[in-house]
Amino acid sequence: MTGPAPLHRWLAHRRPTAARFPYAAVVDAYQHHGKHFIPDEWTRLLAAARERMPEVRGVQRRYLAAFLSTVLDKVDGRYDYRTYLALNLLPLPDIGDTPTPTPAARLLARRDRTHAHLLTDLIRFELAAATGTTPLPQLRPEPQRAAKRVRHALRAAMPALHRLSLVDPAVGGDLEAVARQVVAAVDADLTAEERLAMKVSMLPVSTIHDEWMFIRVLQTFEVTFALLAVDLQAVVAAVHAGHLHLAATRMSTAATLLRDSAPLWSVMATLQPAAFHGFRPYTDGASAIQSRNYKLVESLCRTPAAGRRDSPAYLSVPDVRTLITHGQTSVDDALDALTPPHTTGADSPALASAMAEFTAVLRQWRQTHYGLAVRMLGADQPGTGYTHGTPYLAHARAEPVFRHRPNT
Repeated sequence: MTGPAPLHRWLAHRRPTAARFPYAAVVDAYQHHGKHFIPDEWTRLLAAARERMPEVRGVQRRYLAAFLSTVLDKVDGRYDYRTYLALNLLPLPDIGDTPTPTPAARLLARRDRTHAHLLTDLIRFELAAATGTTPLPQLRPEPQRAAKRVRHALRAAMPALHRLSLVDPAVGGDLEAVARQVVAAVDADLTAEERLAMKVSMLPVSTIHDEWMFIRVLQTFEVTFALLAVDLQAVVAAVHAGHLHLAATRMSTAATLLRDSAPLWSVMATLQPAAFHGFRPYTDGASAIQSRNYKLVESLCRTPAAGRRDSPAYLSVPDVRTLITHGQTSVDDALDALTPPHTTGADSPALASAMAEFTAVLRQWRQTHYGLAVRMLGADQPGTGYTHGTPYLAHARAEPVFRHRPNT
């Protein structure tokens, strides 16, 4: 770790530029200490940098402002799930990005790139940890657990890597050789912006090894759910237009994408209980119940009933709740609005089948999440950040995905 000298030098400039901000030095400090334990000297300097933002020049100015907001979240009392995962520093699609819809293939390619980058970074970290050259040195897993983690991460990354043509489907060899080939292929393809995003989006609260994996897996899930929300919004638009075949295609694509992410649970299952309980106390205030993207997916399938809309599930994501109360249209709503009313299954067997497929995959996702949480916490314990935890997940897994019952 270089210390705060680079930050002092940046602050000393009469007109500092965003492009010259010492991101690497700041991130190295946060990884060396853990965000919860970062020395006051660093946060004072970063607060000074934020105060100077009106003077900062350069096209990266907005990104620097987002970074400073993220690293100062605990100091400001704004720490939550989104700042813990540095989601505003990752290129996630959003349902309100542009008035003109982005082509589905382009959106999928963007998601695949971020998905592959996050998992490759995890693989790189595990390979480097075997030689003791990484930050987060506490409670490093035994070699067998680390190898299992790499194997499952590779499995989770492969569909995206193949779609991007970054890895030959026939790639083979022993686990470490394949992992190194994948890391080299992805590294060679990274843009400067993507490299920066991977660097600045790893801000663990502790120095416990497994937190790196924990963050990367949760970020990867968020990338997928962000795209699923866009896909479901496209399904709504297609149903409104009467293009039920197009709606079926987009719904089926969403189901496939969610199914492809299932191996991420196997990666998460390599989390050491002692490691989880070691860093968990410092995540107080951040919980997956605050996942905006997951709630968008749920609410775009079926508008939640008043009881759920007014529960902690949606009170934790006020912007999504506002969308709902202001009339956000779900897939169910769009089907209801068709004239004459459609029964889905009778009028579009393809859409009914795709809805049933998506329902099955999402229910399995919920069940796996619940099972892993029970294994780590027990059946009656609060979750990460001391929120509603496993009792909440037990109830949420039973929530219907769609109100419409597709006649498949």
